[in-house]
Amino acid sequence: MDEWDLGRAVRQWRDRVAPEAVGLPRGPHRRAAGLRREELAGLAGISVDYLTRLEQGRSTAPSVQVVEALARALRLTDGERELLFRLAGHAAPGGHLVPARITTSVQRLLDRLDHTPVAVWDATWTLLVANASYDALMGATTTWRGIERNALWRHLVGPGTRAVSTPQERADLEARLVADLRLTAARYPADPRPRRIARALAARSDRFAGLWDTVGLHPGGEQPRRKEIEHPDVGRITLDCDTLVVEGDDLRVMVYTAEPGTVDADRLALTRVLGTQDLAPERALRDR
Repeated sequence: MDEWDLGRAVRQWRDRVAPEAVGLPRGPHRRAAGLRREELAGLAGISVDYLTRLEQGRSTAPSVQVVEALARALRLTDGERELLFRLAGHAAPGGHLVPARITTSVQRLLDRLDHTPVAVWDATWTLLVANASYDALMGATTTWRGIERNALWRHLVGPGTRAVSTPQERADLEARLVADLRLTAARYPADPRPRRIARALAARSDRFAGLWDTVGLHPGGEQPRRKEIEHPDVGRITLDCDTLVVEGDDLRVMVYTAEPGTVDADRLALTRVLGTQDLAPERALRDR
C-alpha cells in the first residue's frame, strides 16, 4: 500500500455517501456525486484544509481520533473501518480506549430522530455528532475543533451553551461532569485522553482544578430534566432534556423534545426552519 491509498480510500468513500443520508439537502444544482469536502470536514470535526491534505496524500498519519471521526462521518462498515485504521497506520481501537464509534444501532436512532434535536457524546463528554435539529436549536457545532468539542471545556472555560440555568444548577452540572470524567479516567487507565483533557482544563480553570481534587464520584444534586433554551431568533423555549447512556458503547445520547401541541413545540419546530434557511445561501453558493 503506497502513501496515496489512504487519500484515495477517503475520496472514494466520500463520493458514495448521499447527502440525504447524513441530513444534508442535495440541492438542484449539485455536481458532487456524494459529500463535498467541506461537508465531510464539518461532519468529522476537522478543517477542510486538513481533509484536502489527507485526500491528496500530503498528510498520511492522522490521529486515532481523526480516523474514528472520518469512519463515523463516512458511515463505514466494520470491515471498512478496520481498513481505514490500517491505512492510517493504526490498529482499530479496542476495549482499552474510550469508545468513540457511533454504532449502526445508534446511527439508526439518529436517522429516525432527524427532526428532533439529538447529540451524541463519548465518555469524556466530547461531542461525537449532532444532527441538524440540534445545531438549529443550540448553535452550529460543525466548526468546533479539538477541545472545543468537550462539554466540560465549554462550561468551565469556553462560551457555555444556550441553556439557561441558576447558579446552583450550573454548579451541580459542573460537579457531575467532572465526576464523570474522573470515572472515565479510572475506567480506561490505558487511554491517556481523559487525563490529557483534565490537564488542559486544570491549566485554564481553577474551578475545574478544585473540583477534580475534591468532588466525589457521585456528587449530589439532580440536573433538572426540564430545560429552558434561549434561542437568539425564537426566544425562550422550555423543553424536556433526556440523556440516555448506551451502556455497551459508553455513549451519552442527549435528546430535546417538547410536548406536542404546545407553544414550545411550535417554537422548537421554528428553530429548525430558521436553521435551514440560515444555511441555504451558503449551500446555494457552494452548489454553483
